[in-house]
Parts: sequence; structure tokens; C-alpha cells
Amino acid sequence: MRYRDVPGLSGSANAAVRVLERDRLTPGVVSVALSVWSSHAHGTRRRWRPWEAEFTCSCCGEEWARDKLREALSMLPPRAAAELRVKVERLDEVLLERTHHVPTTIRSPHDGM
Repeated sequence: MRYRDVPGLSGSANAAVRVLERDRLTPGVVSVALSVWSSHAHGTRRRWRPWEAEFTCSCCGEEWARDKLREALSMLPPRAAAELRVKVERLDEVLLERTHHVPTTIRSPHDGM
């Protein structure tokens, strides 16, 4: 496995990601998780790239990617986490815009059950 820079992060943030991956995660997993989450957020169905397949399986789906990003955000130093959080939150917003929300129906006591 090899380290992969997270596109769009500063050099210092990518250095912090590499330290985190070396010490507590797996080299390259944050970049892969962001790539997989981006594809999911944008609604693109595709086969895993060979370097993504090292971390993924058909039973885990894309949600593992968001879980792994949440884990990385909680362990990164504040500045690096802030940079990564901007990217993740933008993808979350894209996904929410594509999602149909159904309001919860609240029954009135006057409806007569």
C-alpha cells in the first residue's frame, strides 16, 4: 500500500494525513475514502479503481467511506481537519441536494386512531 495525497489539501494537511495513516490508519485510505464518497455524492456508479479496491468490498458500500472520513476528521490536528472537513461537507451538501426528503407525519390527537 502506498500513501496518496488528498487532492486540494495543502502540503501540511497532506503531511498530517500521512502521519495519521502511518500511525493509526492505513496508507492511502483517506484519499480513497474521499474519492469513493465523491462518486457516491455525485451519484456516479462505477467500478472501483484498482487502488480503491484494496480498501473496499461490495458488502461495505460507499458508507464506509464516509465513516472512514469521520474517523480521520476526529483524529487529525485541527488545521488539517478543517481543510478536509471543507471537502467532506461540500460532498455531503451535494448528496443532500440529490436526496428526496420525506417529512415525518405527526398524528394529531384529534385524528382518532
